[in-house]
This record gives sequence, structure tokens and C-alpha cells, in this order.
Amino acid sequence: MRKVITIVFVCLSAVFMAQAQVDRDSFRAGFHAALPIGDAGDVSSFGLGLDLAYHVGINRLIDLGVATGFTNAFGKTETVSDGPIAIETEFDNVQFLPLAALARLYPTKGFNLGADVGYAVGINSGNEGGLYYRPTVAVTVSGTTELAFSYTVVELDGGSWNTVTAGVLFLF
Repeated sequence: MRKVITIVFVCLSAVFMAQAQVDRDSFRAGFHAALPIGDAGDVSSFGLGLDLAYHVGINRLIDLGVATGFTNAFGKTETVSDGPIAIETEFDNVQFLPLAALARLYPTKGFNLGADVGYAVGINSGNEGGLYYRPTVAVTVSGTTELAFSYTVVELDGGSWNTVTAGVLFLF
């Protein structure tokens, strides 16, 4: 945990120092839908979330910034039956609040790729959270709207929470 906080602090410091040197920045807000895969898909059917980010242009090709948001994965209901006996298991929703540094590379106008790295705080009971990373590819569909596709991982104690995510971001 101490390492994650140190990494986030160093990244935030770099972002704010870079802001003093470059006059381009943007706030982004949006929403996403997530498809849980692997172990996450065993207990959850789908997820919805909000994304917030602040980007600072370091140069024409690179942005650095910070990201946060909220994700709720809806728990599944599973029924196991053996003859006349049926047992129904209901899994709880799983919720995360990511706190991350971000980097984006703009190889062409209208297209960017990068990653968010930080810590995802577990919100629901029994969820302690873990290391968070989210590689992302985004396409600009208008001057102020992006379609973003990502693979999200939260490294938990004894496993990981993985989702494939698609969303819309609005630039301000």
C-alpha cells in the first residue's frame, strides 16, 4: 500500500509540474459498461460505472494526469439442482473506487492509447481492494466525445478482478 501511495504521489507531482510548463489540459467525465471475465464472471453478470479524469498535455504526443471513478458489478444468482433439491446462491454486488495516475499517447489525431495505474478501494463489505491497472484505447468521435475501450484489472488478495470495458467520455 505504501508503494502505491508513493507512486501516485510522484505521478501527481509530475502532472502539476508539467501543468506549469504546458498550457493544454482537459477534464473528462463519462460512463462505462463492463463485462466481468475470469473469476469476476463467476460471481457477477455485468457492471456499470462512472469515470473522471484530468489530463495535462506534456507535449503534442503525451498527456499525464489523474483518474478516479466508481464501478458497480452486479452479482449473479446461481441455482444448482440435484434431482428435486435446488439450492439458489445470490452473490453480492462488487464495488470499486479507483485512484490512479494516467498516461496517454496520441500517435494520430483522434486516437490515443495509454493506461491508468493506482489503487482500487473496495467499497462493498469484505472487499479490501487492490492494485489497479487499466490499459485503454480511445477514439475521438467528435471534438468533445471519445469512445474508450479498456481491460481493467484489480489485483486482490488471492485472485484478481478482471473486466472488459467500453465507455463514453466527454471532454470539458
